Amino acid sequence: MTSNVSSGSGAPVNSSAPLPLTDKVLEALAIAKRGVDELLIESEFAQKLARSEQSGKPLRIKLGLDPTAPDLHLGHTVVLNKMRQLQDLGHQVIFLIGDFTSMIGDPSGRNATRPPLTREQVEENAMTYFRQASLVLDAARTEIRYNSEWCDPLGARGMIQLASRYTVARMMERDDFTKRYKSGTPIAVHEFLYPLMQGYDSVALHADLELGGTDQKFNLLVGRELQKDYGQEQQCILTMPLLEGLDGVEKMSKSKNNYIGITEAPNTMFGKLMSISDDMMWKYYDLLSFRSIADIRNIKAEVAGGANPRDAKVALGKEIVARFHSAQAAEDALADFVNRSKGGIPDDVPAVALSGAPLGVAQLLKAAGLCASTSEAMRMVDQGGVRIDGAVVSDKGLQVDAGTFVMQVGKRKFARVTLA
Repeated sequence: MTSNVSSGSGAPVNSSAPLPLTDKVLEALAIAKRGVDELLIESEFAQKLARSEQSGKPLRIKLGLDPTAPDLHLGHTVVLNKMRQLQDLGHQVIFLIGDFTSMIGDPSGRNATRPPLTREQVEENAMTYFRQASLVLDAARTEIRYNSEWCDPLGARGMIQLASRYTVARMMERDDFTKRYKSGTPIAVHEFLYPLMQGYDSVALHADLELGGTDQKFNLLVGRELQKDYGQEQQCILTMPLLEGLDGVEKMSKSKNNYIGITEAPNTMFGKLMSISDDMMWKYYDLLSFRSIADIRNIKAEVAGGANPRDAKVALGKEIVARFHSAQAAEDALADFVNRSKGGIPDDVPAVALSGAPLGVAQLLKAAGLCASTSEAMRMVDQGGVRIDGAVVSDKGLQVDAGTFVMQVGKRKFARVTLA
């Protein structure tokens, strides 16, 4: 194959007598397993950790992300948090930007072919992606790679040779491919290349462990098989659960508007975290908090013993806001939340200047950016969710005269409107 990727020389983990698992190794294993969906194969990974401790050589831990969207939310940080935990254990984490694979488009979990991105879109998104990811990872200790480094040199001949290492039958074991095939939904040939290229990344990087969401399991296993085919020691696989959004049902997604962006304003971030259900709060603790397992266990025990779950949620909200902003921003966000809970007006209300008085309330709410449409505005009025200077608006036909006033929609949307 025409590439600069070499075969690994390491012997399989289980080729010799197992190494003893010291307390330090067992502690590292417990940290690695915290909140995970699966760790494959745990016994192999334990031996990798033991060998790393014995030799002093850190494990190479890979996370590949396609920069298909420029902004990250807390759902994205679940796997980044795990990377940071492993990084803090002394291992080498590799933040792999899939600039090559992004132009194919990951079919995972999709019922239709995803449009590929242009090179310009990928490069622009990648810059924003890593800058935001560095709010979680220690950028100075993170190896940044682009898979075009080894994918571009493959060329047509190398791509054909790589494709010969996997069968169509194996590809069709993917649940999403199977469903699309049975339903008659088109599957483009290039989509079969995506798992192969992701797996080839593991060969190129000599990965010891690859992380991903539960929807990436098939792709991660392809990497493991390709490493074996190339004579390398096989990587272990760690999958993280998908984090539900604010609705507690669907996975967190900007398109579903149930997300908490990591660059959102502190007050917005804190308010959204306080809106999650008491039950969902514990999953957020497990997947997002950097507190120790013992600390979280104690907080759960306190709530079970009668403590107010709101206090536990406040502690989580402050931790998350402090991580992405500052400790002072977290305290200010709590104060703002308490003020709003008492019916007060937050300090950071955006000012909006409009003309055309008098304006219908629905039209005014849309123009002020508080509702996406007049129909949504009318629904909010029907539901009692609209206030002007603290007074509930119940008349959908209300005409608002010129003046300056504070408009509120729901619990968190405010605007100080000057209407002329």
